[in-house]
Amino acid sequence: MVEDIPEIEADDASEAVTAGAFLLDVREPDEWSAGHAPDAVHVPMRELHLRAEALPRDRLIVAICRTGQRSRVVAETLAADGYDVVNTVGGMRAWQAFGFDVVDDAGGPGVVI
Repeated sequence: MVEDIPEIEADDASEAVTAGAFLLDVREPDEWSAGHAPDAVHVPMRELHLRAEALPRDRLIVAICRTGQRSRVVAETLAADGYDVVNTVGGMRAWQAFGFDVVDDAGGPGVVI
């Protein structure tokens, strides 16, 4: 595994996404359904090995989960494979705490579980 994966705070993650970064949410389907960032793409951690090739290699990937632990593992895995990736410290809990939008599967207000 790659050591020293860059980590960013949720406010910097939001800015990176606004600037064109790819927001990768690696949580489980029930977590995603309850609430996720509107611009995120969902690839559960357990499916990464099946879907990594579909991820962009030409832009920064911002990995996020609930607290930043699973997304750190994903970031390490992707970095070892040559992706430009950062981990979001505090994950979706921090994202929501900063006041950024969280939506459910129906597009309504979501919650981070």
